[in-house]
Amino acid sequence: MEPPGLNHWLVVSAMLFCIGAAGVVLRRNLLVVLMSLEIMLNAANLALVAFSRYGNGLDGQIFVFFVITVAAAEVAVGLAILVALYRLCGTVRVSDIATLKL
Repeated sequence: MEPPGLNHWLVVSAMLFCIGAAGVVLRRNLLVVLMSLEIMLNAANLALVAFSRYGNGLDGQIFVFFVITVAAAEVAVGLAILVALYRLCGTVRVSDIATLKL
């Protein structure tokens, strides 16, 4: 049995990205939308690492390190905003928050 090639990893990355995009478009809960965005970022990271691995370079892996760092900061800020909106509105539904006028 041969190891998976670049095409296999890119197909997995594309499937993860599609699952994340569907979660962003179809879900109404803001927490699920944030998790779907993280799935999309991880799909892009998987593609970068796959290209880096099969291109015999470390550029993609270094870039992924910075993307993961920024994603961790994004999660912290996003959850803080989510908690503040929940305290203010009492809901985390996107449709209810979209009509919020401050």
